[in-house]
Amino acid sequence: MLLIQKSDLFGAAASTICLIHCLITPFIFVAQTCSKTCCATAPTWWKIVDLIFLIISFFAVYHSTSLTTKLGLKIGFWLSWIGLALLILNDNLNLFELAHECVYLPSLGLIILHLYNRKQCKCSDNSCCV
Repeated sequence: MLLIQKSDLFGAAASTICLIHCLITPFIFVAQTCSKTCCATAPTWWKIVDLIFLIISFFAVYHSTSLTTKLGLKIGFWLSWIGLALLILNDNLNLFELAHECVYLPSLGLIILHLYNRKQCKCSDNSCCV
């Protein structure tokens, strides 16, 4: 399966697209309203895209952490993913007042961790990752 073989590349791409999605959301919906809650008027299908990215990133993180022996990377991956999950769920459920921009940090963290892990796992037989 492609996701298992290239989980870091796939995860970095998905996280980058997710970050772009999060960056453009306010600009798309600011035309609808100029109030502080511009993103609250986003259609349901747009918010579901967040959850799709979250599911994709879960599998990328799961497979990347299963291939590396570096404990720091495993912890970083899961902390970033959990942070991203909590922020996305909070953004969709409006549990706490948090700036929408908070989601950028764990998303960037996942991108950086996937790219770093991909660089560290460049060996012919994957023995450096397993």
